[in-house]
Amino acid sequence: MLSIGQVALMSIISHIIFIYITWRLMQTINFEPLIRKGRATEARILLLLVTIVIGTGVSRFFLEFLRWSQDLSYLL
Repeated sequence: MLSIGQVALMSIISHIIFIYITWRLMQTINFEPLIRKGRATEARILLLLVTIVIGTGVSRFFLEFLRWSQDLSYLL
């Protein structure tokens, strides 16, 4: 059984990794045709927030899937 501190550290690391992966993937998409002139800063902030939302969601799914797979031992 993992302690609360270990779970917290694993969650932080997982979130950072998945946010980074999402950021790298979002950089490959060409958003320039969707951005109005003079609104580059707002577009970057929006891109950052969308990246955080997607990365955090994927990380939570990953962490919950790990927890569920560990809880399967209580089934039998």
